Amino acid sequence: MMKGTSERIGMPTPGRGPIADGLLFAGKFLRSPRTVGSIMPSSRQLARRMLAPIDWTTATAVAELGAGTGVFTRMIRELKPPGCTALILEKDDGMRRQLAARYPDLHVGGDARELTGIMERCGIERLDAVVCGLPFANFPQELRDAIMDQVEAALRPGGVFVCFQYSLQMRKQLAARFGRVEIRFVPLNLPFAFVYVCRKRGNHDAG
Repeated sequence: MMKGTSERIGMPTPGRGPIADGLLFAGKFLRSPRTVGSIMPSSRQLARRMLAPIDWTTATAVAELGAGTGVFTRMIRELKPPGCTALILEKDDGMRRQLAARYPDLHVGGDARELTGIMERCGIERLDAVVCGLPFANFPQELRDAIMDQVEAALRPGGVFVCFQYSLQMRKQLAARFGRVEIRFVPLNLPFAFVYVCRKRGNHDAG
């Protein structure tokens, strides 16, 4: 198995919990605020709103980009049906190692710009859904485009892309790629968040 691209991850490790995760996340933010994006992990309320648009009864492969300390990861593991493959991508080495110690039935990778390559190594052709916690507002346009090109290539026609941001800055760019974009406000998060729900155009939408 290739280090940094498809490590196996396991059950929650003893001694770790929300407080420890919060301290880890805050430390990462203080060292690299532009790449982490927030001083606090996402709330469970935000996690529920992020994962609600996915049809878990039919999902066979999903990915999470920017998993952090695993708030969404934990819920993905609870919701995904047997046989559904989950790819969990986190670029930060420390947080990725923590994820890699917790969930044995998920695949952990690193850079979101390598999504399709990781899929190929895991034998996945297309994804039903991509869940994203990356702080696009802090990224240069070149990096945004590189990540979103990977997302578009990875999703099946009709597949769903769900991301959250702390502003409406990404609405125009996502609408240009996906057409219709639904936005849902989540006040029970620090800071409050906007959830973007987008679907890749199907074959019948072409032209």
